[in-house]
Amino acid sequence: MNNSVDPALKKVLGFPSLFAAGIGLVVAQSCFVSILQGVGSGGASFFIALIIAFILTLCYSATFAELSLMMPKAGGLSTYTLTAIGPFPAIVATICGYIIPNILVSPAELFLLEQIFYNLFPGIIGYTGLLLVILFAVLNFLGIDIFSTVQNVLAYTMVVALVIVGIVGLSTPATTGITISSFIGELKNTDGNVFSLVLLALWAFLGLEFICPLIEETKNPARNIPKTFWAASAVLLILYSMISIVGLRQLTADKILSSNVPHWLLLESLFGKAGGILMAVLAITATSTSLNTVMAVVPRMLYGMAHHNQIPAVFMRVHPRFKTPWVGILFFSLSVIVIGGLIRGQQNFVVLLLISSATGWLITYIIAHVNVIVLRRKYPDYKRPYKSPFYPWPQLIGISGMVYALIKNAPTEEMTLRVYTIFLSFTGATVIYAFFWVRYRMKKGLFEAEPLENALED
Repeated sequence: MNNSVDPALKKVLGFPSLFAAGIGLVVAQSCFVSILQGVGSGGASFFIALIIAFILTLCYSATFAELSLMMPKAGGLSTYTLTAIGPFPAIVATICGYIIPNILVSPAELFLLEQIFYNLFPGIIGYTGLLLVILFAVLNFLGIDIFSTVQNVLAYTMVVALVIVGIVGLSTPATTGITISSFIGELKNTDGNVFSLVLLALWAFLGLEFICPLIEETKNPARNIPKTFWAASAVLLILYSMISIVGLRQLTADKILSSNVPHWLLLESLFGKAGGILMAVLAITATSTSLNTVMAVVPRMLYGMAHHNQIPAVFMRVHPRFKTPWVGILFFSLSVIVIGGLIRGQQNFVVLLLISSATGWLITYIIAHVNVIVLRRKYPDYKRPYKSPFYPWPQLIGISGMVYALIKNAPTEEMTLRVYTIFLSFTGATVIYAFFWVRYRMKKGLFEAEPLENALED
């Protein structure tokens, strides 16, 4: 290893910063859209779907908490999968499930932000997304402590804004005529169609495991990692439930389903013209916290993969002063800028990118659950600072739920075909890369699992 590669990362993240990172990535503008569309489609029944999605979130939280503390490395899923089922699935899972999806979904989220700003402030500079990418690339380059400070301010501001919306919405007289008795009546009449709403609810919970690659920079991870998973999951359920109830009380189903930005309609109904200011706050904080977290985590995934010789060693480079994986930050930033330029102005393609990216994401959860089952069998006596409760039920329930979500990944057959076309395209390219890299660069068997001790030494 040459002198320009320094593996030392600073341990500066406590529970407040981890919580802000987890919440910040998960809560994005697309989440507001999916939650309100779920309410518009299912009414009170959507709350059953929210509970199911929450249970699936608890399942993957238990899985990732066990894996991350068993193998506290920045590589995240690539490290866990390498020791469980080998380098080939490790590379494919991480690149197809995290690297490429976040390169695709970040420009889509920035596109939504620009649309909101264009509607709120006509004539404003049209490259808000580009400026944010540059800003957060610089902030993350300067250090993880800078990231955590900015993330804390943005994430907690967003949570406060959502709480304000919830309180005002619950205290304002309903405009849709819904009553407690009618709400309970809808719940009692819930049928099997509720499962078609789980996908909309689940999208709004994906991504809490992004705190795991930050583990090498986390203080007291054995306490703070599980605590963050459980606290963030509970807070998300509360926030989404509040927004769902307010949406049900203030907007009719046809208004929600006919709008691309139903969260804007909701704020207008509650605050009138002043809702534009709150909309701007929610849009900028939701998009910024998501981008800031991804900008911090994806380069650290690349850093961890490079340590396992799964990608070129250049991604191991850490800045000698700021202790940040600057090559990964630069790579991710430039990729987002290029993809953003390609999809600019193509609104329909944005939706396809979001769903295609989420499809890859669901596969990572299935693989993570499989990793826990395999590692429990291979290393039954290995010390685990945290063990998934009620094993193996969270893993079996999680796998079943994610498989169902994969099957129901789009509202129409035509969109499903287009989604799988995009997904299989980047998956096929990744599979080809992984095959040749493992066989001829790593010179290993595709499913030749790395001994746990070796993986932890890298």
